[in-house]
Amino acid sequence: MKKKLKLRLSFGFALLMAILVIVSGCGKAATPTTPAATPTPAKPDLILATTTSTQDSGLLAVLIPAFEKKTGYKIKTIAVGTGAALAMGEKGDADVMLVHAFTSEKKLVDNKTAINYQLVMHNDFVIVGPTADPAKVKDTKTAVDALKAIYASPSIFVSRGDDSGTDKMEKALWVKANLKPTGTKYQSTGQGMGQTLTIASEKEGYTLTDRATYLATKKNLKLNILLEGETSLLNIYHVMQVNPEKFPKVNADGAKAFVDFMVNADTQKLIGSFGKDQYGQALFFADAGKKMEDLK
Repeated sequence: MKKKLKLRLSFGFALLMAILVIVSGCGKAATPTTPAATPTPAKPDLILATTTSTQDSGLLAVLIPAFEKKTGYKIKTIAVGTGAALAMGEKGDADVMLVHAFTSEKKLVDNKTAINYQLVMHNDFVIVGPTADPAKVKDTKTAVDALKAIYASPSIFVSRGDDSGTDKMEKALWVKANLKPTGTKYQSTGQGMGQTLTIASEKEGYTLTDRATYLATKKNLKLNILLEGETSLLNIYHVMQVNPEKFPKVNADGAKAFVDFMVNADTQKLIGSFGKDQYGQALFFADAGKKMEDLK
């Protein structure tokens, strides 16, 4: 009897221990994982010089919080024309730049003012104007022909006139058209794309705009897209660091982190899907890892 009792007690103890191990193991599996803490950089403040289109379109409102949460950096955004953004970089007044004027950008890369130059995304430029389309832009085939038609009509053309990437593209198109628009028919706002679109709408005029800003502000405008789809109207964005060897005070680590973030696969997915739910189409196409010639 004693032997049987001992055997029963041993078996019961072993069974109890097995149950405790199983329960303990299940408890560990059910424990939720702790989210990774946001890093704390030694130099957290970061200055981003960028074009107004990235802000007016709403894209930065999505990307910057994601970047700050992931890296711990705090971005101060200076949204101006690309010419002004590049000038900030040339003076060392910015840490990183997100801009869209290839020829002007290349000068900074060639003279080593900018480094880590990366293709990020593109959309395109379009010519918009009043629904009545008095200049008959919709009947033209190219942007140059559209500008000629506007110039020959009583209509006005509203220019940003701010040395932005859009302004540079517009000026180049007038040169190709062999025209020098002046006078009251050609009005320069000296402002960003959103404000310029508003003024063109109020004056029933025409303007050149990036598609993203137009779509983001379309509900408040009386303007329609009248010419689009020309390869020469691609609007290509690059990101680049200001060179710390030229400007030791720039936040080199933060700038590199931002460039890395912009070309990261998850960020590229955010860019490629941005606007689809609200506008029925993406406002930008993600291009990290591609070459310029791939976009033509």
